Amino acid sequence: MRAAFAGIASVAAGLGAAELVAFVVSPGASPLFSAGSLVIDLSPQWLKERVIGLVGTADKVVIIASVVLLVAVLAAVAGLLERSRPPWGRVLVAAVGGLALVAATTRADAGIASAIPSAVAIAVGIIVLVSLSRRASAAESAVGAREQGMARRTFLVASGLAAGAGILAAVGGRIAASGVQAVNAARRMFTLPTPAVAVAPIPPGASLSVPGLSPLVTPSSDFYRIDTALLVPSIDPANWTLRITGMVDREVTLTFDELLALPLEESYTTLACVSNYVGGDLIGNALWLGYPIRHLLAQAGPASGADMVLSRSVDGFTAGTPIEALTDDRNAILAVAMNGAPLPAEHGFPVRMVVPGLYGYVSATKWVTELKVTTYAKDSAYWTDRGWSAHGPVKLSSRIDTPRESRRVAAGRVIVAGVAWSQHVGISRVEVQVDDGAWSDADLADAISSDTWCQWSFPWDASQGRHKLTVRATDSNGRLQTSAYADVVPDGATGLHTILVDVG
Repeated sequence: MRAAFAGIASVAAGLGAAELVAFVVSPGASPLFSAGSLVIDLSPQWLKERVIGLVGTADKVVIIASVVLLVAVLAAVAGLLERSRPPWGRVLVAAVGGLALVAATTRADAGIASAIPSAVAIAVGIIVLVSLSRRASAAESAVGAREQGMARRTFLVASGLAAGAGILAAVGGRIAASGVQAVNAARRMFTLPTPAVAVAPIPPGASLSVPGLSPLVTPSSDFYRIDTALLVPSIDPANWTLRITGMVDREVTLTFDELLALPLEESYTTLACVSNYVGGDLIGNALWLGYPIRHLLAQAGPASGADMVLSRSVDGFTAGTPIEALTDDRNAILAVAMNGAPLPAEHGFPVRMVVPGLYGYVSATKWVTELKVTTYAKDSAYWTDRGWSAHGPVKLSSRIDTPRESRRVAAGRVIVAGVAWSQHVGISRVEVQVDDGAWSDADLADAISSDTWCQWSFPWDASQGRHKLTVRATDSNGRLQTSAYADVVPDGATGLHTILVDVG
């Protein structure tokens, strides 16, 4: 037991020292978070989908907790090995630290300094492990009750101090390195420019007052977040630039101040994650402020034959967007604001992409720093390298928000309500089916635009018993939502949302 605790305390001390060093030399090179990012990159697709399906936007917390648990188990094993078969405990610590070092030095923005935190973690972990293992051995070999008691207390104090100091150092270093305070300060100082093109007022009939129905505009704090960044990038707007490169007549570089000086436009756009299962909540609608990407691409002059724009995030994430989606009449923008405020850090501050009609994995790059004009034959993006479709148009879908699945409602008039979407096309009709009866038209709210979801409601005279409710939508082109079930992989789920309701 002492040996296992010695291993855990040693690794905690090493990780704490590494976090402090990372704050000084390379904030993104934290061994723990670098390892977590490597886990994300190497995990099989089915596992990623299973985690997102089970925990949704809490996936990053689950990943970090899993990495911490695994490290704790390996640390305990290292302590036991160092006690029984030295120096194999030190070898295990060095091996685990080596994996973290590889993860840190292979990040997209890694440099020579990225190796230092993991190297410090290995050195401190081994030194403390040897010291605590000797103290544990002394406690076990002490003769006499008094000597045993003193030896045990010495070991407990030393290991407790090592573990406590490591935890405090890790927390302090991570808070300091996160840059959250600096980003928040920059956001507070950022005054949104007046839009050159202001969005039209929301139509009076667009928002229905139905308890349990998703709001027409999703609050920023409730907007879903699915991305590959375990650590939210901290970017000083004064240092941000966007480069347009690749198959262009001329490369374009844009600073944040230059972007703000352009005639920015407001627009409501619904964004959806390709991992959103039928009836899921990985979708939201917001008011965005930004500059149309088509104007910047026109300035760069894409070469003939280019059919894709590879956008790159500051953390190395890439997305491949069909070039026509960035050059047609849809309002694909470089967004700087969300719901009337600067972008939240976790949603891409200072600049992100918003492209109507495409799933986020092929369009909605946060913390964007480069747009490379290229072709699908030459380049591929993060998720397409992992088995997802290269093109990701959002699929026609609908959802029941209220009543909730398996909730009991009183017999009589019940308002069934939800949302439906077909971005860049629009919704013309929503129907509800009770049990296996005929389809009945729901009341469709006015739409803000074809690029947003719309609300719907259906008055249901509910009788006692258990009932099945199903919804389907028809888009503005007359296309009926398919009832054929398809999983989210490789290009989005299909099927009709169905719930069971108990009426009593």
